[in-house]
Amino acid sequence: MLTHDDVRRIALSMPEAYEEPHFESPSFRVNTKIFCTMSRTEPRMMLKFDPEDQHNLAADSPGAIWPVPGYWGQKGATYLRFTELDEARLASLMRLAWARVAPKRLLRA
Repeated sequence: MLTHDDVRRIALSMPEAYEEPHFESPSFRVNTKIFCTMSRTEPRMMLKFDPEDQHNLAADSPGAIWPVPGYWGQKGATYLRFTELDEARLASLMRLAWARVAPKRLLRA
């Protein structure tokens, strides 16, 4: 079962990713843009996806992946219950979110 430490390790393994507080939650960024936030108290995180990817992922994994309510959710912000994912799947989803906000020079590398 994945832990908060696993989420942090995977997020920081993305090229040029760094951690910075976002209100009371840890956030992971690349080039100042957030691709992941993590709850301090629950096994829940947020990743930014393309809205179409969000829709497909939520349909494939109900209960583990769902849109953030409201405006941010409409723009692709998506909650994940990381204890219901394996490490390979989380790493793949994290890479997808990272790529959404990473600079093009990193995507080409």
